[in-house]
Amino acid sequence: MTSPCFKALSSSMRPVLLLVFVYEDCMAVFGFVHLLAVGVAETKMVASAKSSVPTVGDQAAAMQLGQCAKNLATSLAELRTAAQKAYEACGPMEIDSALTAVQTLRNELQDAKTAAIKQQLKPLPGESLEKCAQDLGSTSKAVGSSMAQLLTCAAQGNEHYTGVAARETAQALKTLAQAARGVAAATADPATASAMLDSAREVMDGSTMLISEAKQALVAPGDSESQQRLAQVAKSVSHSLSACVNCLPGQKDVDMALKNIGEASKKLLMETIPPCSKSFQEAQSDLNQTAADLNQSAGDVVHASKGTSSQLADASGKFSEDFDEFLDAGIEMAGHTQSKEDQFQVIGNLKNISMASSKLLLAAKSLSVDPGAANAKGLLAAAARSVTDSINQLINLCTQQAPGQKECDNALRELEAVRGLLDNPNEPVNDLSYFDCIESVMESSKVLGESMAGISHNCKTGDVPSFGDCVSVASKALCGLTEAAGQASYLVGVSDPNSQTGHQGLVDPVQFARANQAIQMACQNLVDPGSSPSQVLSAATIVAKHTSALCNACRLASSKTANPVAKRHFVQSAKEVANSTASLVKTIKALDGDFSDENREKCRVATAPLIEAVDNLTTFASNPEFASVPALISREGSAAQVPILQSARSMLDSSTQLLKTARSLVMNPKDPPTWSLLASYSRTVSDSIKSLITAIRDKAPGQRECDSAIDSINKCIRDIEHVSLAAISQNLPTRDDISLEALQEQLMSSVHEVGHLIEPISTAAKGEAAQLGHKISQLASYFEPLHSAAVGMASKLMHHQQQMNLLDQTKTLAESALQMLYAAKEGGGNPKAALAHDAIAEATQLMREAVDDLMVTLNEAASEVGIVGGMVDSIADSMGKLGEGTPPEPEGSFVDYQTTMVKYSKAIAVTAQEMMTKSVSGPEELGSLASQVTGDYSQLALQGHLAAATAEPEEIGVQIKLRVQELGHGCIVLVQKAGALQSCPSDSITKRELIEGARVVTEKVSMVLSVLQAGNKGTQACITAASAVSGIIADLGTTIMFASASTLNAETDTDSFADHRENILKTAKALVEDTKNLVSGAASGQEKLARAAQSSATTITQLTDVVKLGAASIGPDDPETQVVLLNAVKDVAKALGELIGATKCAAGKAADDSSMFQLKSAAKVMVTNVTSLLKTVKAVEDEATRGTRALEATIECIRQELTVFQSKDTPVKFTTPEEFIRMTKGITTATAKAVAAGNSARQEDVISTANLSRKVIADMLTACKQAAYHDGVSEEVRGRALLYGTECTNGYIRLLEHVLQVLQRPTAEQKQHLAVFSKRVAGAVTELIQTAEAMKGTEWVDPEDPTVIAETELLGAAASIEAAAKKLEQLKPRAKPKQADESLDFEEQILEAAKSIAAATSALVKSASAAQRELVAQGKVGSIPANAEDDGQWSQGLISAARMVAAATSNLCEAANASVQGHATEEKLISSAKQVAASTAQLLVACKVKADQDSEAMKRLQAAGNAVKRASDNLVKAAQKAAFDKADDENVVVKTKFVGGIAQIIAAQEEMLRKERELEEARKKLAQIRQQQYKFLPSELREDED
Repeated sequence: MTSPCFKALSSSMRPVLLLVFVYEDCMAVFGFVHLLAVGVAETKMVASAKSSVPTVGDQAAAMQLGQCAKNLATSLAELRTAAQKAYEACGPMEIDSALTAVQTLRNELQDAKTAAIKQQLKPLPGESLEKCAQDLGSTSKAVGSSMAQLLTCAAQGNEHYTGVAARETAQALKTLAQAARGVAAATADPATASAMLDSAREVMDGSTMLISEAKQALVAPGDSESQQRLAQVAKSVSHSLSACVNCLPGQKDVDMALKNIGEASKKLLMETIPPCSKSFQEAQSDLNQTAADLNQSAGDVVHASKGTSSQLADASGKFSEDFDEFLDAGIEMAGHTQSKEDQFQVIGNLKNISMASSKLLLAAKSLSVDPGAANAKGLLAAAARSVTDSINQLINLCTQQAPGQKECDNALRELEAVRGLLDNPNEPVNDLSYFDCIESVMESSKVLGESMAGISHNCKTGDVPSFGDCVSVASKALCGLTEAAGQASYLVGVSDPNSQTGHQGLVDPVQFARANQAIQMACQNLVDPGSSPSQVLSAATIVAKHTSALCNACRLASSKTANPVAKRHFVQSAKEVANSTASLVKTIKALDGDFSDENREKCRVATAPLIEAVDNLTTFASNPEFASVPALISREGSAAQVPILQSARSMLDSSTQLLKTARSLVMNPKDPPTWSLLASYSRTVSDSIKSLITAIRDKAPGQRECDSAIDSINKCIRDIEHVSLAAISQNLPTRDDISLEALQEQLMSSVHEVGHLIEPISTAAKGEAAQLGHKISQLASYFEPLHSAAVGMASKLMHHQQQMNLLDQTKTLAESALQMLYAAKEGGGNPKAALAHDAIAEATQLMREAVDDLMVTLNEAASEVGIVGGMVDSIADSMGKLGEGTPPEPEGSFVDYQTTMVKYSKAIAVTAQEMMTKSVSGPEELGSLASQVTGDYSQLALQGHLAAATAEPEEIGVQIKLRVQELGHGCIVLVQKAGALQSCPSDSITKRELIEGARVVTEKVSMVLSVLQAGNKGTQACITAASAVSGIIADLGTTIMFASASTLNAETDTDSFADHRENILKTAKALVEDTKNLVSGAASGQEKLARAAQSSATTITQLTDVVKLGAASIGPDDPETQVVLLNAVKDVAKALGELIGATKCAAGKAADDSSMFQLKSAAKVMVTNVTSLLKTVKAVEDEATRGTRALEATIECIRQELTVFQSKDTPVKFTTPEEFIRMTKGITTATAKAVAAGNSARQEDVISTANLSRKVIADMLTACKQAAYHDGVSEEVRGRALLYGTECTNGYIRLLEHVLQVLQRPTAEQKQHLAVFSKRVAGAVTELIQTAEAMKGTEWVDPEDPTVIAETELLGAAASIEAAAKKLEQLKPRAKPKQADESLDFEEQILEAAKSIAAATSALVKSASAAQRELVAQGKVGSIPANAEDDGQWSQGLISAARMVAAATSNLCEAANASVQGHATEEKLISSAKQVAASTAQLLVACKVKADQDSEAMKRLQAAGNAVKRASDNLVKAAQKAAFDKADDENVVVKTKFVGGIAQIIAAQEEMLRKERELEEARKKLAQIRQQQYKFLPSELREDED
């Protein structure tokens, strides 16, 4: 118990494995672990239990079942995770364990033989001969299939799946050994028992060698010698298996019959036909009689194969005897043929009958050995039909009976062959749907009616050839009717809700078997020396048709299976079949040109590889893992089949009698009683067909269930309406027998199950009639508990609105389900009812929306009260789906799924951290956070399933599933603790457990991210490198800003650019090599890609550093050259970032994928930019060319920016049209600068132009695209913006190119053309501005428009005034002792006056804003000023006036505040009030300049101005009165002494003079202030100021 296998397991799994160790050997451990890892049956059990919970009436039982299902799901998930860990620990030991197990089985069989010799071998309890024989037969197929898979896995070098196949082989051999021992113990013949045990022991010996060779092959997967040894050992084991099966009772007799048929068929290889011994009539009669006997014997074999082994032995012996007699009759008939060609045709048909007979016995043998094998009965019926058809072909060729007799006999044989289709039809007859069956019956009945009328008519007229044709047509129609009836009865039985529907397997064994048989027969015809050119061509057509079908089936199977070994095996098998077919076709073409013996021999040699490849493929496809699961028809379903089967049998019986009667009547048309019989049988046939059609239509699948479900849901709707009325009147009784939580879980479970059924019902209603009844019945079963739970939950809700919402949404769901039922009933599963399909799609959408709405309501309600059961179930379901074998068809690459998984993983981690915080600060929010975790995990699990399917190597996929499941366990615990804490927020223990759970979830998230990173090292390295490059680009942008500001200095004064040139060149060349490695790494493995990405990130960092040092060494005196150099390396960094992104997207893609073309394009841009950098570095010290070089680099950079601009990618961020317009202004400046540089031809000007150009064009293109993709922009305006942005850029490129030409050839004519190019750019800019204005519409404004600024300032002033007024409202006068005077309420007067002024100025500014808006609307002021000088000046006056009003009012409020607090004088208050009045007057003047004096806005403005003036006057008066009263109150005390009086006078005069001087100085100061302000006042305000 100290093994690593045991240590890897969790505590939940150890007790189980302890039992396994006690009772079983190591192979059982592997099998147990594998079963847990797959867990299909357990998952289905959990799903069935959960879906059954809502339908259980007993609440206690329902709750118990639901809880048990949850516990089982959780335990299974934990057990599956532990099993996976255990499997990882002990997986490599599987092959050795399998070898040990097989050797043990071999020893046990030896012991059994010893006991048999001593006659001491006894059957074990429960063993019988029949049971053990069937077990042996069925297990032999499983052994053969698992061995085929073992060979494939070993050849591919896949150790994991080789171990799985070895274990499966050992387990199948164990069952085989037990069955062989049981057969030997139960048989009475000692020789048979001994032979059985010997052959079983040989199988074990061969299997031991096979597993050993497979183990050796894993060491060298490509070793051809090892592969040959494997194939030889496998063939030996296959022969041993066949010998073992042939030892079964009855099998020897079948083998003997097969051997007799083979021996008899050798007669057909004679070069000359023996002479005839009978007359033509006698030979013809013998052939007809032996054909009838052989056909009857074939039917007996079919029936005996379903009985005992002795019955099969007798039937096969009789069949071989009848075949021998028929063959002799056929050879005798061949002797009577007139020509050699006819003789070859007869012999060829006899060979076909021989092969068909062998196939019939093999199919009967297979069915008797394994009656439960998928489609075994279908294969047997097909083989019997093939025998009948072959016999009929020979009869048609050989016999010359009386007219019409041959056709009648053939028809009777065909009807006898199809009669077996009506015996217990529990397997599909063909691929027809129910409605196809109805159509087939209608068409065939019409054809049959016409042919029966023709039979009668031709009998009367004596037209025997037409009679024969009518009989043949009638026979075909009757066979078609029988097949359609059998298929319809199967579909009716399967559609019964109590029946269990089967499901389609990965491949169709019947298709493979039929194709194998057809290919073998065609190959036999090809190599037959007697085959004519037409027969060779026909055989080649058959081979091509069936091999093509097999290849397509392999392709589909490969795309469907999740087993990588099976996927590769199907692909490889298809290649082998296709290659061998191609080789055969070449030899057939040569044979068609020259029918020589040499070409026939080449053709024969070429058929062998094809037959072998098809045989191997058929064997591999017979794996039980790929087989279909047959349906189980219930007693009710069988009862529903009876009317159809009875009608069909009656039709066959009466048709048989009718054909017999017609056969005699055509020979003697004058016999009246026979005519009476013919009419009677015709009526019976007609009535039978009518009853058949009626029975099929009446039993249409799903219709009865639809009617029942409609009645049930209508009743639910009526009940909900009654409950709603009771709720409205507040009379809804509360349900006390169950808790709210239980009701909520029941309701959520019911709605959840209903939601799961929407899509299956839609699919069934559109084209799967057999499934319709099942799904409708399930849907109806959920609505009663759904309705009951909804009513009960509503009765417990406290809020009336919540009650009504719940009931309304439940009713909406029921109504949408009702609509779905009506649509489904109309569609009925008919794929051709296109009109009904539209109604079904609409009803599906409505029902899905109703389910989603109700689930949202329930989840919100659950999260509010801490009920998390539904969330836990959702996480468990996601974990279960993650463990399922086959994921949805991947539509993206691993990188896509990896990126999405990283996003959801991080979201879960963030939410977990937030839950830790909320556990302390806000427990009531934990429910919504838990719901968020649940949703994120569901998405993560889905993406994880897809990522695991696309991950390479496969071990990474296994690890992804494992880590995501572990995270799921953590999420379940976290959600449960969140619900518990929300219910009891004060529980400190639960709080600690939640914090611990959040920590575990965060840890598990890091493990998921780790395995994702390991799964794609190259992609992760690309992401890291792209992030590093992004940081480098940002750093370069900062450095360019420093360089532009002339602040980028060298580290030392002696530093020169020459010191850095070589480092730059060397590093740039290294980056080119990294670029090549990146491009090649995309198509290589992840390791190489990771190295290339890391190396490129390191190299670009080094390159950036040396270029920055080089730029700094140039010195701040030449900033433009510094910027040119830095821009060049920035272009390289941008190109590298794009290249890394393209490499990440192209990693692992095919060479013809679109992402590979993007990668190549990005690589070209990268090389171009590096080359440009190298040229720039070389030109830095050359003053004569560095401007030219800078311009060339700028042109290339602008072209690259234009390419990005023209891409279809939507920008991440958006911008406003105003910002776009602002960006276009720089182009005008840059254009002028470019023209000036062209005219001056100075390198400094050119460098400056180049630096400016790349910035303004890049900014304009970015702003243009961001503005064009704004939500409010129409498609037409967006197209114009993108068009003119492209035109503007192209025009600017042409301008720069012309400047480049001027620099190279500076002629006057060239310089004159500069104006032409600049005008084109200006025109494009004008179009861009107009497009931007169109983007704005009526709601957008230009933030730099003076009128807009004016309105903004007015509104801002009004807001500040209102804020000041509110401040005044809060002021109270200071408390002071009461004085007996009249100025007691002065402070109140001051405050009220100030409040009045504030209110009045607020109204004034708002009126001014309205007046200004009116001016714009009237056109007196343009929204875009035509004359910027005029309107801009007026707007500035309005702005300054509004600001003055706001400032004056603010000062007034401060003065009032200070005055009432006793900190300011009345004079300051008076001055502030006067300033308000003056600024108000200026505002009125500014508005009157362009306003209509009679307009309403102007009248309101004038009234508001008057109100401000009145309020200011009142405040001034109040303050002046207060000051006057204060002066009156202050009495002067006059001194009585003379000297003191003189001194008092002098002091008063001194104070007066000082005050006068201060007054004069204050006036001068005021004048100076006004003079300075006057200079900045607009013209409208100056006169008033004067």
